[in-house]
Amino acid sequence: MPDDIKSDSPSEPERVSFGFEDVSPEEKTERVGGVFSSVAKRYDLMNDLMSAGIHRLWKADTMAKINPQPGETLYDIAGGTGDLARLFIDHADRRARDRRRPEMHTRAVVCDINAAMLGAGRARRDMAPYEGRIDWVCGNAEALPFADRSADVLTIAFGIRNVTHRDKALAEFRRVLRPGGRLAILEFSHMTSGALQAAYDVYSFNVIPRMGGMVTGDADSYRYLVESIRKFPRQEAFAKEIEVAGFSNVSVTNFTGGVAALHFAWAV
Repeated sequence: MPDDIKSDSPSEPERVSFGFEDVSPEEKTERVGGVFSSVAKRYDLMNDLMSAGIHRLWKADTMAKINPQPGETLYDIAGGTGDLARLFIDHADRRARDRRRPEMHTRAVVCDINAAMLGAGRARRDMAPYEGRIDWVCGNAEALPFADRSADVLTIAFGIRNVTHRDKALAEFRRVLRPGGRLAILEFSHMTSGALQAAYDVYSFNVIPRMGGMVTGDADSYRYLVESIRKFPRQEAFAKEIEVAGFSNVSVTNFTGGVAALHFAWAV
């Protein structure tokens, strides 16, 4: 059982973490939905401000690890505004041109439980070149609306910690990936140095909620996001969860001293 789920006996109601609170699974799903509905229109801007733009480098390194190939299908779960979907298509298209095979069609599907996030992604001004190449699907990571073995790659960036039951989501990721498919989970994580963690905590708890309040008018949502990072398992523990879900060759790459970490694995 993931370490953010608490139940002392089978007769007790299940409780899961919503930041530093323990709530019912239904309440967490509802409240997470409210968080992202509130911040959807300024989500991309806040990502740039919170990370000083470094999240773009993390995503570029993630895509290099994935190594997209022409003709592949990507499911980007909790994909929000479609950053990884666009990068995936761009990388695959470059390879198709290099191989003089422009007819090889690469497909990306952005799946998010929050309709407001999908709407913000579709409304982006830089989305026009991808018209007809990215599908937008409203769906829950714990019950994906996709057929078995239908994707070559599955990504989820900064979304797995908001899932109510990680074990169910990981099982779904395994189900929809073809044998030999790649799983890439990019998530905020834990610093590799205690001193750095202490300094980062000061920044996270004091600066990010205030920034969120000024930019989006919703400091509480960003306070939850900071708390949810602290409640997320450490890199090694989450790697074990991925292994238990049936993935192989699980690796962890820390970015910026552990501010974020990429968990990469293969479906067999």
